[in-house]
Amino acid sequence: MGWFNYYGLAIMAVIMIPNIIYAVKNKNADSGNYNNKPAVIAEQIGRYGCFIFMIFNIPYTYFGFWFDHALTVYLSVNGALCLAYLIFWAICGNRKGKLRALSLSVIPSCIFLFGGMVFANIPLIVCAVVFAVNHILISWKNSL
Repeated sequence: MGWFNYYGLAIMAVIMIPNIIYAVKNKNADSGNYNNKPAVIAEQIGRYGCFIFMIFNIPYTYFGFWFDHALTVYLSVNGALCLAYLIFWAICGNRKGKLRALSLSVIPSCIFLFGGMVFANIPLIVCAVVFAVNHILISWKNSL
C-alpha cells in the first residue's frame, strides 16, 4: 500500500455516513453542555488527524503491516467494528444516555487506534489516543 489507503477511506466513509445523516436531520441540535475548551480543541485535532492519517500514509511515519495476514486481520476487525458502530447508531441514534455516549465514542476510537497499531502508523496512533481520551470524556460528560 502506497501513500493512499483505500481501505482506510472505505472505513472512514462507513463511519461517517450515519454522522452526516444525523447532522442533516438535526441541524439545530444542541452540541452538549460540557464545554471544556482544551478538551474540545484536542478532540478536534485528534479527529481530523485520524481522518487524514487513516487515508493518507505519510512516508517515514508508517511501517506498513508488520505481521503475516495483517491485512486480513485489519479488514476483519475494522469491518466488525464498523458493523457494530452502524448497529449502535441504528439502536441508539436518537436516544440520549450513557450507552449511546460510550458506544458511539469508544467504537470509532478503537477503529482508529487498531488501524494505527496494525499498520504501524505512528501519527495515526498519536491522533487516535488524543481523540479517544477527549471524545470519550466529552461524550460521557454530555450524557450526564
